[in-house]
Amino acid sequence: MAIKEQFNNFDELLSSSNSPLLVVFSAPWCDPSYLMDSILEQVNSQMKEQLQIVKIDSEKYPDLANKYQVHALPSMVFFRNGQLVERIEAERIEDLMPAEHLIQRLQPLVQQQ
Repeated sequence: MAIKEQFNNFDELLSSSNSPLLVVFSAPWCDPSYLMDSILEQVNSQMKEQLQIVKIDSEKYPDLANKYQVHALPSMVFFRNGQLVERIEAERIEDLMPAEHLIQRLQPLVQQQ
């Protein structure tokens, strides 16, 4: 799977990405995060040419979670050209299932220039 989970410098990752980034903040103890994994795999397989998915363990990177005001897990933050464009958080995980629902939500974001 092309979901990136390791990086050296998040700001560098943002600025160097040629495609929009969907950053997913999760935690190993969070059951909804596990549910999101299969959804993200499906989204990745259908949208891999349009965006990159980066999964961040908020326990390993608490400063990043705080910087982007992540309060609920899993939370998704969409970046384009290194800039935060939209947050997808504090929703019931069921609202994002099946993966087509999340894809429908992401399509307008990746199509904007």
